[in-house]
Amino acid sequence: MIPVFWWAISALLILAGVVSSFLPVSPGVFLVFAGMLLGAWADGFRHIGWVTLLILGLLALVALLGDMLGSLIGAKRLGASRAALIGAAIGILVGIFFGLPGALLGPFLGATAGELLARRHVRQSVRVGAGTWVGLAFSVVLRLIIVFTMLAVFITRCLL
Repeated sequence: MIPVFWWAISALLILAGVVSSFLPVSPGVFLVFAGMLLGAWADGFRHIGWVTLLILGLLALVALLGDMLGSLIGAKRLGASRAALIGAAIGILVGIFFGLPGALLGPFLGATAGELLARRHVRQSVRVGAGTWVGLAFSVVLRLIIVFTMLAVFITRCLL
């Protein structure tokens, strides 16, 4: 009975992680990994061993790096100043506390404000802010690819 309980919690964590992975700067990948780790433990590591868990953990870290770097790379490609990059990073961190609107607008507003503080023109500032948002969108796509790759690895190992 107990393993069924742990598998149910594992499945809920994985499901919550997959759903939240569609949101920018969410802990979705780590919820997926936590659910997979719990599932491996509930199974006594018979199907999912340490090598597979290491691979899944590395994929989760790549997703984290992609989240952190996505919007910064998007801004930098459009000639963002150092102040804009710092503003984007601050916007990401502050935006998390304001839910989905904050996660979407925070990097844009932060990069735009930083660029304006660097004495750039409004048009260039908005352009850099938009580049930040595009980078963030690409990081969400990368995260989803990684999450579904993790699911494929996990399901394949469970079935073997």
